[in-house]
Amino acid sequence: MKYILCFLMIFFIPLQTHALQDEETFNSSGLCTILMDMDSKRILFAENIHTVRSVASISKIMTAIVAIESGKLEDIVTIGDEINTSYGSGIYIQKDEQLKLIDLVYGLMLRSGNDAALAIAHYVGGSIEQFVQLMNEKAIEIGMKNSTFHNPSGLDEEKGNLSTAYDMALLTSYAMKNETYQKIVSTKKYILKTNKNTYVWHNKNRLLSSYKYATGGKTGFTEIARRTLVTTASKDNLNLVVVTLNDGNDFLDHQNLFEEAFSIFTNYRILKKGNIEIYEENYYPNYTFTIEKDFFYPLKKEEEGNIYLKFQIEQKKIMEDKEEIGTVSVYLGDEQLHQQPIYITAQETIKKGFFEKIIEWFQQLW
Repeated sequence: MKYILCFLMIFFIPLQTHALQDEETFNSSGLCTILMDMDSKRILFAENIHTVRSVASISKIMTAIVAIESGKLEDIVTIGDEINTSYGSGIYIQKDEQLKLIDLVYGLMLRSGNDAALAIAHYVGGSIEQFVQLMNEKAIEIGMKNSTFHNPSGLDEEKGNLSTAYDMALLTSYAMKNETYQKIVSTKKYILKTNKNTYVWHNKNRLLSSYKYATGGKTGFTEIARRTLVTTASKDNLNLVVVTLNDGNDFLDHQNLFEEAFSIFTNYRILKKGNIEIYEENYYPNYTFTIEKDFFYPLKKEEEGNIYLKFQIEQKKIMEDKEEIGTVSVYLGDEQLHQQPIYITAQETIKKGFFEKIIEWFQQLW
């Protein structure tokens, strides 16, 4: 089996150009802090990101996404006796009150309702224990290797939810791909009328009102965990998440981290979906190569000249149209950032007769 190996330095045009600062000044007063690009998962700033701690109510992000993915959001939930065990922050729903599951998720995320968390867990999972199992299964699926959930709320007086800044950034990146989740966490005010009450809920995430690039997030606090916060922000196609654990100045830290990142990093489209040209490839003169996905990556100005593409193409005598024929890999220096398949397509679209195909086959053999 033969391969052509091609190495190519790539030069590209950024989507947006920012005024670059002379040096990075990322800092945080949190015990654990991560700043991550949600699309590429590039870590732009990190402090103690794999330290396992109680994460308090930011663990409700997992509760929300499990509920959203249950497919039951439009179901009417009748609140049961489980609500009598709720304590701490709440939306103050009552036994026999009726509301949709999606309404409970709004109360969960905007007001950090522990009573909403209990109601969601009982309805979606059948019990707290079964719902927690769903939470931990989702954590494994996402790749949260240092996280264990014990309840749907984040309360930790008995047995809290343990995670890391890195794992919570992964969870948020996953959740923000869901349009329903995006809509809920970006909502500043939610009004709901039930059979027992009318509610007006304002989002506890202050950045949604004070920072124009903010897109969502979740607050948290317990005496054990202290202040925990997840926020997201987007500008010029750069979609970022910040997670801080035990940070008494969290909202300001998050905004400063976002601003610093937006001023230093630019999101580049390194690979464009569709036809791709492979420099000096001449084994397949009558064929075109294609890829199926764009690839974006945030880079600092000084990193632009260190991006390389590596092509690996199999040399075959016979192949099917649109067959996978190789791969393209993206490198930043010696570090591989990304790899995806390359497909081959015949340039000629005129259908060949049976004898023409036989002749062409013999020609390829020679």
